[in-house]
Amino acid sequence: MKTQFLSLFTLAVIALLPSCQKDDNDTSGKTKTELITESNWKFNKATSSGFNISGFLDDCQKDNILRFQASGSGTVDEGATKCDPGDPQTVSFTWNFSGDESAIHISTALFEGGSNDFTLESLTESELEVSQNIDLGGTTQKVKVTFVH
Repeated sequence: MKTQFLSLFTLAVIALLPSCQKDDNDTSGKTKTELITESNWKFNKATSSGFNISGFLDDCQKDNILRFQASGSGTVDEGATKCDPGDPQTVSFTWNFSGDESAIHISTALFEGGSNDFTLESLTESELEVSQNIDLGGTTQKVKVTFVH
């Protein structure tokens, strides 16, 4: 379960890879890189086909903290509750935006059945939403994950 939650956070991180261009949907005047690296991100919810599937995640996964760096590196902190006491408190990753900043690539797959690439659904000063098609029990589903400050 820790790996799946780590994957969800990593997905969020990938969505906000460094960039010097402004997000046309953002009114803050900040670049996507500035928005994603400004502060830590915490899990808010996960949905599939319009249904909230957050309840399928363990609490130890929901308290993880994502931190993106403008350099293209980042960390996932296990938060106050670890799923496995033997796991490290933090795990490092690398990330980058696609050329048009509509997708994020991360150095490791975040979800079982998923890939290293995520679609950036939205990014504002307070919310990051990414999505990915994931094999859930033999059926491919689009899963959206939302993170907040």
